[in-house]
Amino acid sequence: MKYNQIIIGIDPGTNNMGIGIIGITDNNPSLIAMDLLKAQKIEDQTVKLKKIFDTVLRTIDHFQPDEFAIESQFFGKNVQSMLKLGRAQGIAIAAALHRNIPVFEYSPRKIKQSITGRGNASKEQVANMLVRIFNMDNVPEYLDITDAIAVATCHFFQKKNKYNSSDNRYKNWESFVSQNPNKIKGK
Repeated sequence: MKYNQIIIGIDPGTNNMGIGIIGITDNNPSLIAMDLLKAQKIEDQTVKLKKIFDTVLRTIDHFQPDEFAIESQFFGKNVQSMLKLGRAQGIAIAAALHRNIPVFEYSPRKIKQSITGRGNASKEQVANMLVRIFNMDNVPEYLDITDAIAVATCHFFQKKNKYNSSDNRYKNWESFVSQNPNKIKGK
């Protein structure tokens, strides 16, 4: 299939990193691929970072995305976890920059709001909405994967809304569905 644009979405993590690739054809998104990098068994943090860099670079080289979207860090209480997550995010961004792919960053709240209409939606609610949007058979075993697909989809929605008039802003999920019935698949 020929796509007008390909977007890679990354849910960064040092134990599990979700990868989602969507293609845009005639302003409609479709799911191209999804994957999960499992690195929890790698104990050396620098080896984990190299694995993340190599995986992101290989994915970029294979799918040739036009844009790269990544989830930004959220604020937590565990400083060590935040530091590790920041490194994983930074190394994934470095891989995109190494291939001159424009990088876009979205907060977890913005991603959830974009997909479900609620910024405090659960990961399961986001996953279930993506199953409907992309007409997937079921929710993937790891929610890191659907989180990555959500990042790419959020980026698509943000770009799309940026070019549409202010008349197309949605107050909630119901208003989006009523104005875009062709966007919901699998009903």
